[in-house]
Amino acid sequence: MPHPSHRPVRSFALGAFGALAALATAGRAQEPVPGGAPGTSKPATKPATPEAPEEDCCHAPVAPLAGALPMDRKSVKLREIADKLNRSHAPFFGEQALRDGEAQVAKIDASTAPADEMQRRTRYGELLTQYGWYAEAIEQYTRVHELAEASDDARTVRQMLKELGIASMRLGERANCVKRHNADSCLFPLKDGAIHVERTGSEQAIGYFTELLQSTPRDNGTAWLLNVAAMTLGTYPDAVPKRWRIPPERLVSEHELPRMPDRARELGLSGTNRAGGSVMDDLDGDGRLDLVVSSMDTRTRLRVWLQREPGKFEECGEALGLGGQLGGLQLFHLDADNDGRLDLLVQRGGWMGKSGEIPNSLLIQQKDGTFVDRTQEAGIEIAAPSQSAAFADIDLDGDLDLFLGYEGAGDRYPSKLFRNRGDGTFEDATQKLGIRSCGFVKGCVFGDYDRDGFPDLYVSTMNGPNRLYQNQRGEKFVDVAPALGVTEPIDSFSSFFFDYDQDGWLDLYASGYPNIDRVGATGAYWIAGEKRCELNKLYRNNRLGGFDDVTEEVGLDRVAFPMGSSFGDVDGDGYPEIYLATGAPDYATLFPNAMYRNDRGQRFQEVTSATGTGHLQKGHGVSFGDLDGDGDEDLFVQTGGAYADDTFVNACYENPRSGRHWLTVVTRGTTSNRSGLGARLRLRIAEPSGERDLYAVVGLCSSFGGNSFQEEFGLGDATRIVELEVEWPASRTTQRFTDVPLDTRIVVVEGEAKMAPLTRSALRE
Repeated sequence: MPHPSHRPVRSFALGAFGALAALATAGRAQEPVPGGAPGTSKPATKPATPEAPEEDCCHAPVAPLAGALPMDRKSVKLREIADKLNRSHAPFFGEQALRDGEAQVAKIDASTAPADEMQRRTRYGELLTQYGWYAEAIEQYTRVHELAEASDDARTVRQMLKELGIASMRLGERANCVKRHNADSCLFPLKDGAIHVERTGSEQAIGYFTELLQSTPRDNGTAWLLNVAAMTLGTYPDAVPKRWRIPPERLVSEHELPRMPDRARELGLSGTNRAGGSVMDDLDGDGRLDLVVSSMDTRTRLRVWLQREPGKFEECGEALGLGGQLGGLQLFHLDADNDGRLDLLVQRGGWMGKSGEIPNSLLIQQKDGTFVDRTQEAGIEIAAPSQSAAFADIDLDGDLDLFLGYEGAGDRYPSKLFRNRGDGTFEDATQKLGIRSCGFVKGCVFGDYDRDGFPDLYVSTMNGPNRLYQNQRGEKFVDVAPALGVTEPIDSFSSFFFDYDQDGWLDLYASGYPNIDRVGATGAYWIAGEKRCELNKLYRNNRLGGFDDVTEEVGLDRVAFPMGSSFGDVDGDGYPEIYLATGAPDYATLFPNAMYRNDRGQRFQEVTSATGTGHLQKGHGVSFGDLDGDGDEDLFVQTGGAYADDTFVNACYENPRSGRHWLTVVTRGTTSNRSGLGARLRLRIAEPSGERDLYAVVGLCSSFGGNSFQEEFGLGDATRIVELEVEWPASRTTQRFTDVPLDTRIVVVEGEAKMAPLTRSALRE
């Protein structure tokens, strides 16, 4: 076998340290947050932030916390919070824990008991890895391993083997996926450009993992990592013993689709982030889709890429007035003041408890295209941990109302439902409308599941049942989830309404995120086909006022741990596919993102390998849209983790043209809200086999995604469009068009008898 021999671990670990230390700075173009000079044996006691760091492909500059940043109230407040968090013990941000860990290790002397020393060094090693000091972490883990061997502490020996293997893999990722990043990097199953050139990190990791598996052969998590490490070297499957090997046939897609190449770098969209959100839509009203990305890092600005010409993007967040908008685990786009210009909403502090009491931002777009923070004036500025929000015209008065989901229970961080007064300011209607404590909210979406015209609200939570609030004519919301059987998964994350079977009724997808050994569950699934955890759920609308759980029936009873998710018609047949962006904060949670093809509403087929979209790095914001204007839906994924050094580059997967016909519809409300959100579209097409209907509801989106509001229909084998029908939410009127051409983009205005080609003037009128 090509991995290192299984000699005693002590000599292996110490021998490996010299080689691994040489890799420690191979991909560190920018210092991690703790500071210190590259190559030093441990970080400086006082972290230092670079004044003007240079960005490489996978490390974004940290925004300086003083100097030329905007001095408005919110910008100053966000900088103050970032600075305070930096000096604290806050999860994911506080550097004080790292300083404390270093101090505790420095106090170790001859009188320190071995158990105490192991505990201190283990904790310090964990903190070092979070900030990117892997060689230094390996030094700590190696010493703990020596002490554990001497003490016959088998459990700690096993723990250190795993920690050493993970740290070694991270060094391999930094030296290859980061330093030598290319379009194949980290795409599962790894091949071609994803194979590591600098092999030392993965080779050493394989040695550690193999040794660990000899003593714990049923450790599925370690077996999973062993397979991934072998793939990085191009030695899978032969280098992996059969009892721990992922059967190669499990990596083969269940349906052939063209590969979707990652074009982010060549398009200039490969900005780097920690965990965050993404939005794809036409921000400046020129008919081309743009992109906005946030990062949870409290010292990273919102990044905006406007598509000035087809395929040419310009990053201009600072020029648009967003230079002081720091951080954001998730962001959303909506027309809050109903003026025809898209605004932005940023939610902050998710997963951070009390440390996440960071105010959100409602950013209103001005006539000149710049954005101004109007959160406080709008009456919705809340400092509480959140990543969730949803909007819809709940009372059909022609403007968008807003639900903000927070991570609390009872009176602590309660979620809020606001009515829009009609001018972009909001009043709290939570109690009046019957919304009770929602718990630890991780996702929320509006959708009119019962087709009474009033959008209902689904709320997904952790550690409790999900809610489905039925909207009773805009006057009250009643939780009908228990009665309709849609309370699961109990540990739930992102969710969305969509019409997967194209019958005109909204179905519901709710992803699970159980608090278990996710790496072990992933290994058990891929290696042995075992399903050891709560699964994601697909509920089909039974058109009788309720839902049926069809997860197993349609082939979605698969193990995956999505954080971000969304849906889009990748193959242009009119049926939406599902994409899951997976992961967890732990560096070991290298799970492939997943693409499931919708087989005409009957079954979902796994097509991740075929499409080349199985990114292993942590996935969050997921946005579908026709980014290049060629009639099919492309896919943008914001990629990055929670820890300071777990940054990664965005991915933008270009959809190769299917050759199928298409139609893009942009709605403009007059009595209804300006964007036409909530409008129902029915498109009748003629195919050689006969006529069929396609359905869409404007504005449907995942709770951790940011799809374009324009409706992009793939028309399958259509030979012509028979009829387009648009049912408007506020006016309750219906328009029908029979002269719709194939392969075009049109604007439909509420109340106007004729549709118009999609042009800048049509969008702004």
